[in-house]
Amino acid sequence: MKTLYLVDASLYVFRAWHSMPDEFSDADGWPTNAVHGFARFLAELLERARPTHIAIAFDEALDSCFRNGIYPAYKANREPAPEALKRQFAHCRALCTALGLDVLAHGRYEADDLIGSAVHAARIHGFQAVIVSADKDLSQLLGDGDEQWDYARNQRWGAAGVPARHGVEARQIADFLALTGDSIDNIPGVPGIGAKTAAALLAHFGTLDALLERIDEVPFLRIRGAAGTAKKLREHREQALLCRQLTTIALDAPLEGARPHFARGRGDAHALIALCEALRFGPLTRRRLHEAAGLEYASG
Repeated sequence: MKTLYLVDASLYVFRAWHSMPDEFSDADGWPTNAVHGFARFLAELLERARPTHIAIAFDEALDSCFRNGIYPAYKANREPAPEALKRQFAHCRALCTALGLDVLAHGRYEADDLIGSAVHAARIHGFQAVIVSADKDLSQLLGDGDEQWDYARNQRWGAAGVPARHGVEARQIADFLALTGDSIDNIPGVPGIGAKTAAALLAHFGTLDALLERIDEVPFLRIRGAAGTAKKLREHREQALLCRQLTTIALDAPLEGARPHFARGRGDAHALIALCEALRFGPLTRRRLHEAAGLEYASG
C-alpha cells in the first residue's frame, strides 16, 4: 500500500523549544532554538523515512477552535505562547514549505483534526497512514495498516498495539477520554472515574453510548465502587457526552491547497537559502536541509 506520513508539528516544535539550548538567534536577534531543533528533526525524518507523500500539521486554532464554541473552558488552562515562540512557529512553517512539504493549518480546526481528515481522505484512495506523534489522542485514528510513530522514542504501533499502551481499543480512545477527562486540554470528564474504571466499563459495554443506555447494569459489575460509579454516570451523563464531542477528532476539516494526496514536492532553493541566512543556520544544517529537499548545496 501507498503510505502517507502525517507529522504533528507542534509537539516537535515545543519539544525543541524546551530542550535546545537558548544560544541560537536570527539576524534580528530573536531566539531560534525551537526552529533549529525542528529543522534537525525534520531533516532526519526525511532522511530516514524518505516519504513520497507527507504533510505537516500545525495548530493555528489556539483559542478559535470549534471546541471553544462547544466548551469555552477548553484548553483555558494553557498559558499563551510567548512572542519569541510564535515567531519560531512561523519560521518552522516557512521551512516546511521551502522543503516542498504540504503544510496543514486552519483557524477553526486543530492539528489533530487536520491529521484525522487527511487520514480519512487518503484511506479512500488506498493509502495507509503513519502518524508521527506521541499524542495518545491520535491513536483513535488508527485503522488496518496504519501506524503511529513516537519518533523521539523510536516506537511504532498499530491499532492492535493500542490496548497495551492505553488500556482500551483504538476506536474507544475518544470515549475513554470523555470518561476520564484530560487535564492537559482542560476536559473535565466524569468526576471520580479514573482510567482503570473507564477501561473496565468500555471493555464490558463497548462504547460510551451503550454504557449510558445501560447504566442500570453498572451496579452489578465486578468493579470497585460499582454502585457509586452508576450514580456518577447518571449525574454527569450530559457532561460525558459533551466531553466526547471535545475528545473526538474531526474527519471533515478543510484540506484545500494541498497537492494530490500530499505528494512531496521539490524544494524551493531561493526560499531555503533566504531562510537559512535569516536563521543563521550553520553549514551542516544547510547541507542536510538542501539534501532533504533534493537540492544541490554549494558551500561557497
